[in-house]
Amino acid sequence: MKRPGITRREFVRRSGAAGLCAGYAPLLAAAAQGTAAEPLGEFGYGDVSIESAPHRAQLDNTHEVLMNLSEESLLKPFRQMAGLPAPGADLGGWYNYDPNYDWHKDDAGFAPGCTFGQWVSALARYYAITGAAPVRAKVLRLNRLYADAISEAFFDNNRFPAYCYDKLLLGLIDSHQLAGDTEALRMLARTTQLALPHLPAAAIDRELDWRPAKDQSYRWDESYTNPENLFLAYQRGAGAQYRDLAVRFLDDATWFDPLARGENVLPGKHAYSYVNSLSSAMQAYLTLGSQKHLRAARNAFGMLLAQSYPTGGWGPDEKLVAPDSGQLYASLTSTHNSFETPCGAYAHFKLTRYLVRVTRDARYGDSMERVMYNTVLGARPMRPDGRAFYYADYNFAGRKVFSNHRFPCCSGTLPQVAADYGINSYLRDPRGLYVNLYVPSSVRWQQGQARCTLRQSGEYPFADSVALTIGASQPQQFALRLRIPAWASGARIEVNGRRWNGAAEPGTFAAIARRWSDGDRVALELPRRLRLEPLDRQDPDTVALMCGPLVLFAITGGAQSPRARREELLRAQQTGKRWQTQVGPLSVTFLPYTEIDQQQYATVQTLAS
Repeated sequence: MKRPGITRREFVRRSGAAGLCAGYAPLLAAAAQGTAAEPLGEFGYGDVSIESAPHRAQLDNTHEVLMNLSEESLLKPFRQMAGLPAPGADLGGWYNYDPNYDWHKDDAGFAPGCTFGQWVSALARYYAITGAAPVRAKVLRLNRLYADAISEAFFDNNRFPAYCYDKLLLGLIDSHQLAGDTEALRMLARTTQLALPHLPAAAIDRELDWRPAKDQSYRWDESYTNPENLFLAYQRGAGAQYRDLAVRFLDDATWFDPLARGENVLPGKHAYSYVNSLSSAMQAYLTLGSQKHLRAARNAFGMLLAQSYPTGGWGPDEKLVAPDSGQLYASLTSTHNSFETPCGAYAHFKLTRYLVRVTRDARYGDSMERVMYNTVLGARPMRPDGRAFYYADYNFAGRKVFSNHRFPCCSGTLPQVAADYGINSYLRDPRGLYVNLYVPSSVRWQQGQARCTLRQSGEYPFADSVALTIGASQPQQFALRLRIPAWASGARIEVNGRRWNGAAEPGTFAAIARRWSDGDRVALELPRRLRLEPLDRQDPDTVALMCGPLVLFAITGGAQSPRARREELLRAQQTGKRWQTQVGPLSVTFLPYTEIDQQQYATVQTLAS
């Protein structure tokens, strides 16, 4: 339902942000309301090496596509809007600039230049992972071409000035931080100067009319997501202006304030962007110490879980829904657009990483793992012509298909997701290492006087065991903390072949504090018993078959998934990466999302009465 338009002045009055100091002072006051343990630290991109084949394949695919995109095509919409010569072919799809674009009938030209900053960010992250000189050269070259082309007209003509500014900002601060572009912050200052006259006075809820004489498509901007990257710009040395801008765009009046009070205002919101904005709340806590924004993010995440699919995905048709409303069940037949996969996963990963860092609660890591294996890691690869995976499909007759749109927003977030698997896997504090994701990989760090490494191997999540090997330049005391998933009752840990008798409770980090030496080995067993999880409390007989973190999707072969008895589903036998069971006279195969290709599938099953 559309909301009536209000003037910018009226919105500012309602939000209490008419003066910057008025908005900033309460956050500073909130910082004094108690302290918590120092947040866990993140590793640098170059500190972690991912060795898992599917994770590496996604990183290599996205990197190859980005490195081979035409630079003339990438700069074309910026040059066209600036009235500059714009040689080269249109890149295509959403990325094009079409001054006569009509949102009622056109697809190409929807969001010109919208993914440029995300692609630069992803390339900067890839350089930080690999140190590959051609990647850094491309980042620097693109930034300089961009600096020559950016104009105020880009933001004036764009439907999404705040959205595009947010992505350009991130590309530039990542170029500065990760690729050593010494000119990036100067480019950011000019970009900000050009963008500000075309941004709202404060965060504007989606669908509100704030740009006079513009059609409805201009209301879909997302200024409320900007604070996260503005706070990061401030932290990375861009200046106090960015901290103040971050405060200006915190969506307190209609979003963070009610969430902090425990009011569920999620239903009806645009799914990806509002979940993404919760990372802004986390940055308000990390930067300013605002307890209110931490409460808002934690409360909202609990509300999100209450209306999520068993895969961890959320937002059918890009709308958050009311928990236990029947809307999730209705979506199983009414839509194939169940979860905006790369974008939603990117928002989910950032938020859960922040929450693990701040709370040290392993259950946020569980949620990150569930979304990773059941959504984005199974996304179809990006194609050079702009075809991209957009929606996960949880319909009773689901399929993996490319988006109808070329170069949509999800072609911007997928390369960032692929680059971030490493930094999502490990965290640290002065006392040691946290293992958050079980992915074949290695991490390097300095612990006291010792140069340390940890290497993971094994077939998890297709097997129960994870093997970890310590490397240390000299013996060193530290704590190795291993996430024990909430489903992993009976988890077992061995150190150098001997049973470790400490606590390994489900839903916690098991802390193994000892003096570690080079070559020490840890074996972690996480029993992956089959279990059934209901879609929601409204539909207890609509269930997902789960094994560890994996949803097992029934391969239906174009037929309707048969009703099964509970015991029939729980008798499924694993062979490699597939499961099989007998449902009445039928043999039914189940696959995890990463192993599905062209097959039709059903995400959840209806139990026979």
